[in-house]
Amino acid sequence: MGFTRAELESFRDTEIDDLIGANCRLLFVGINPGLWTAATGAHFARPGNRFYPALLRAGIIERPVDPSAGMSAADRQHLIDRGVGITNLAVRATARADELTPEELAVGGVRVRKIVSVTTPVVVAFAGITAYRTAFGVKKAKAGRQDDDFEGAALWIVPNPSGLNAHETVDSLAVKYRAAAGEAGVV
Repeated sequence: MGFTRAELESFRDTEIDDLIGANCRLLFVGINPGLWTAATGAHFARPGNRFYPALLRAGIIERPVDPSAGMSAADRQHLIDRGVGITNLAVRATARADELTPEELAVGGVRVRKIVSVTTPVVVAFAGITAYRTAFGVKKAKAGRQDDDFEGAALWIVPNPSGLNAHETVDSLAVKYRAAAGEAGVV
């Protein structure tokens, strides 16, 4: 499945539903939906995104998931059964995360706090340190496990799996995602 640039642009500002089950133990928080994600309704759906390959390599999921044409009900259920949830800081789809304003990220931070307080995951893993710093005003946050909890959940900052984050590989992402998943009891 492919999209033209015009087709993708038609999904600008679209919102997609969170993927969070009743027994979410590990909640990944992306920056915001990309246009491909909005077009398919599936998180991290852009072909070449390393999120699901890293989850598989880390042992967080037990089989490949390819949401590039949309996520199947079986794939959604597999993530839920594994205790994995996905949401975003900002809800509107953009071509690039740098199109978001600091105010949007801060509002998104309030939204994520509410989600975490209701869903009570064991670990919250923000995929993107710059967006985290901006959303919460923590300018010196470093990657990895944070000293402070987040609404009662252990707080991790992990690398964004986008191909724009070129210094990360599927293997390096897997190591970092597995560390957060281990604390969540997912692996």
